[in-house]
Amino acid sequence: MAGNGPGTMDAMRLDFQLVLLRRMADHNPDLVEDARRRLGASVADMREANKRWQAMVRSPRTRGAAARYRAVLGEPESVLPRRLGDVDCEARRWALPLWPDLRFEVLVGPDGGVWNEWLVRAPGAPAPHLRALEDLTPWSCTVEEAARAFAPARPLEGTAPTRWGLAFTAPGGDGERHEVVAEFTWGLLQRTAVAG
Repeated sequence: MAGNGPGTMDAMRLDFQLVLLRRMADHNPDLVEDARRRLGASVADMREANKRWQAMVRSPRTRGAAARYRAVLGEPESVLPRRLGDVDCEARRWALPLWPDLRFEVLVGPDGGVWNEWLVRAPGAPAPHLRALEDLTPWSCTVEEAARAFAPARPLEGTAPTRWGLAFTAPGGDGERHEVVAEFTWGLLQRTAVAG
């Protein structure tokens, strides 16, 4: 993931999408397989992209995370001011061809450090209708959308970096309300489990 120019930037953007897919493959290998094919990439391409990404992240000469995303994805499509409590930060967003209705968002603090990195709904893209447990299918929604639809949702610690969890109550097709744990990778829903 090095170099510059439009062709190189397209290759780096492809690599980055493969990195996102690699982490999602643990939960949804069939969806990842379909997405990988749509990108025209092989399993070996995905493995190599992940290897390059990990080498970049772990390199002693590595740039900060915010600079790394700019180097890999180019200039953000948008930079939005965001206020968290009494702290001003920036939400930098990039379009990724694989998920046209989503944007990859990096939340950058005033010191330039990355506070969060995940997929969010693109401005103007239709949000999913989340009313019941059956609506929560893999890749159907983002963390923010599920938390809003089934408020109050309680955040849970993820099982690995780039993973998040939410606990909430949702109605099921049986008319009962169920305690649900939803798991997200890079901010995109991967699976749900009903407690009990």
